[in-house]
Amino acid sequence: MTTTPQPTPDLPYGTPTAPRIAVRGEAHLEVDPEIARLDITVTARGTDRRTALDDLTRRNTTVLDLIKSYGEAVTALETSALSITPELTRHGRAERIRSYHGRVHLTAELTDFTALGELTTRLADHDLTQVGGPWWALRPDSPAHRQARTRAVHDAVQRAREYAEALGTDIAALVELADIGAEAPTPYPAPFPGSARMAFAGAASAEDTAPPLDLEPQRQTVTAQVNARFTLHPPRL
Repeated sequence: MTTTPQPTPDLPYGTPTAPRIAVRGEAHLEVDPEIARLDITVTARGTDRRTALDDLTRRNTTVLDLIKSYGEAVTALETSALSITPELTRHGRAERIRSYHGRVHLTAELTDFTALGELTTRLADHDLTQVGGPWWALRPDSPAHRQARTRAVHDAVQRAREYAEALGTDIAALVELADIGAEAPTPYPAPFPGSARMAFAGAASAEDTAPPLDLEPQRQTVTAQVNARFTLHPPRL
């Protein structure tokens, strides 16, 4: 009777004939940003709702036309919020509406940093317009992310080899490779890290237009970490 050999189970630990080693590979890169985001808030105020809404619509259209005039330099333009809020009188028993406040929030993303300073200045020159930013970031598909992951894997292999050399042996095979937290994912950090600058200005005439701001891009830190397990050739201890 022939007995079929049973496959050897993949044990989660090493053995004297196949010792295992676990290491962590890390990579930290400093790269130039690829995206700049501006947060724009357009406001209006009127004694009645229709006046406030008409003024807000006009100013919002003016700002949108200005941003769109930069063409391909602007890769994204979105309206994130709109509100018309009544302001009540502070004195008196009866609740009376004193005025209406309108507000529109816009978000613009640019990849052309040459146009960024000029656009920021021109937006801040508009009446009752607030500009926040720039917020610097990388594209989700940026090659920097792949480069960091590749370096993290190389770092893990190098660490494993150094430990093996300390034992007078060498790594035999890769058993497992995983992102840190792959088994229990954690929330990613905010997508647009960086410093913010705020500007608030009234209307300016063509002769009084401010020169373009000189904005220095903030370099971005890209990190990658992996856990790796290898088997070793049995060392002679």
